[in-house]
Amino acid sequence: MSSDLLDALTALEQQKGISRDVLVEAIEAALVTAYKRNFNQAQNVRVDLNLENGSMKVYSRKDVVEEVEDDRLQVSLEEAKEVNPAYEVGDILEQEVTPKNFGRIAAQTAKQVVTQRVREAERGIIYEEFIDRTDDIVNGTIERMDSRNVYISLGKVEAALPVNEQIQGEVYKPQQRLKVYITKVERTTRGPQVIVSRTHPGLLRRLFEMEVPEIYEGVVEIKSIAREAGDRSKISVYAHDKDVDPVGSCVGAKGQRVQTIVNELNGEKIDIVEWSEDPVVFVANALSPSKVLDVQVDEEEKSTTVVVPDYQLSLAIGKRGQNARLAAKLTGWKIDIKSETNARELGIYPSESSTFLNQYDEDEEENESFDNVEYDLYQDDEE
Repeated sequence: MSSDLLDALTALEQQKGISRDVLVEAIEAALVTAYKRNFNQAQNVRVDLNLENGSMKVYSRKDVVEEVEDDRLQVSLEEAKEVNPAYEVGDILEQEVTPKNFGRIAAQTAKQVVTQRVREAERGIIYEEFIDRTDDIVNGTIERMDSRNVYISLGKVEAALPVNEQIQGEVYKPQQRLKVYITKVERTTRGPQVIVSRTHPGLLRRLFEMEVPEIYEGVVEIKSIAREAGDRSKISVYAHDKDVDPVGSCVGAKGQRVQTIVNELNGEKIDIVEWSEDPVVFVANALSPSKVLDVQVDEEEKSTTVVVPDYQLSLAIGKRGQNARLAAKLTGWKIDIKSETNARELGIYPSESSTFLNQYDEDEEENESFDNVEYDLYQDDEE
């Protein structure tokens, strides 16, 4: 090997970002392999590579023992002392065994192994880069698609967007730019496997962090998210500064901030509500845009009974129960919705704890009544 080896390793370190020590280790391992394979040797050997002049030496390594059982791996104490009187049983005797014609064979073998190790090192660097970005949002470009996955280029690696992580009805096209959320990074024989999502609630969280400075700076906190990707989501927010309007901060002037996020999610509706430690207030807020007359809380069952005006019952429940279902997910409370008429018939409304009794005009036009429906956070078939 020539003295140009040092320059080559330095160039690889600068261009590929691979540590010189990693490359030296790969070369030494290649030389050991080449020596054993081409010279039919089974003894333990060590290769010493001199980066300054590109030279190399092969040393056999034998254990110093009292009685030799395998002369390929062991040497007697008597023989070892002939080399150096300081040797004792248990030491390792090293002797140079570099073949005269080893250079050409070693160079060929080393090139193949080093190439593989360089590839593995590059994969390791990519893995470490993306494992640190798990639960983060990234921009990518769609490269190709098959029957189940959409493959997205993230620059150094290709990520997979599985069918169960795709927004239903969303159309994907080659070369389309897309924001995705990294859910998992795994090591495989082919390199790092990155799994991304368009449906994960974390995507919505990261989008708000990007668009709302108050959230990014920690003035406004996202407390919880309930999402049915591609259709509707609810997000609860809280301001640590009493002078800051958390909902207004997220909506932005003329709704520009939230509209940017809606556009990124291709029209997904987003309800932004204010979080409260009081379940009465929080549940009422979560059922927005429906009006609420009363919220009655059962702490032991972690459930609530919500009374809404008759004409608001269908709005409170939502299409296919979506509004109530998302509110239950958002708050973590079971929600049993009753119309005002039904609640009066049952004698549970008005009650002494009726918080919202005077909030709305009870003389508004009456509409068709519906049976009360219960939505349970823990019994959602769609999850």
